[in-house]
Amino acid sequence: MTGPEERLTIATPSGDVSAAFLRPAKAWASIVVAHGAGAGMDHPFMAGFSRAMADEGVAALRCNFPYMETGRRSPDRPAVAVATLVAAFDVATARAKPGEPVWMSGKSFGGRMASVAVSEGLGAAGLVFLGYPLHPPGKPDRVRDEHLSAVTVPMLFIQGTNDPFATPEVLKPVLKRLGERATLHAVEGGGHSFEVRGAKRDARETGGSLAPIAAAFMRAHAGH
Repeated sequence: MTGPEERLTIATPSGDVSAAFLRPAKAWASIVVAHGAGAGMDHPFMAGFSRAMADEGVAALRCNFPYMETGRRSPDRPAVAVATLVAAFDVATARAKPGEPVWMSGKSFGGRMASVAVSEGLGAAGLVFLGYPLHPPGKPDRVRDEHLSAVTVPMLFIQGTNDPFATPEVLKPVLKRLGERATLHAVEGGGHSFEVRGAKRDARETGGSLAPIAAAFMRAHAGH
């Protein structure tokens, strides 16, 4: 069983940020969950995914980026975002059992920043992308994948097949170049937030539905 989430504050080089932590009684892994550009850590999608991960036996830590914490609209520079995720990873690692794997994940912008952190040496066990923003909508020529070649840990791309930020024809060659490190789980008909036209489901439920997929991947790559 997972109890109520713990609210805490994480110190970062750009100031303190809010965080929430859920740890089940018999956790076998931990994951840091970074939010997307337009909504903070308490968006229902984020909360739903984190709670469902805890139900899968994975301790989940999510936090705000500094810009969201201070109410600014524009996302932080990559260096600021990466430093924030390094601080969150350190907190998650400190709360994990010795030898427990700690993964990184994120929705859109948060996932991309998590991958930048790992490409720069953050020692995560792997990465789970909840809608990786591979290119701006309508601009498939502007692919943001250069740093992924430096990531050596397992990567799970959970992507909607109708995601304008990662069209299948652009995504597939990128995954092929990454080889065995990268795995795709396609959500048929899903948009960038995994909304499916004609299917009514709230964001909390949508986020929660992705947790079993993520947890199964993490289990399969335990001790990779």
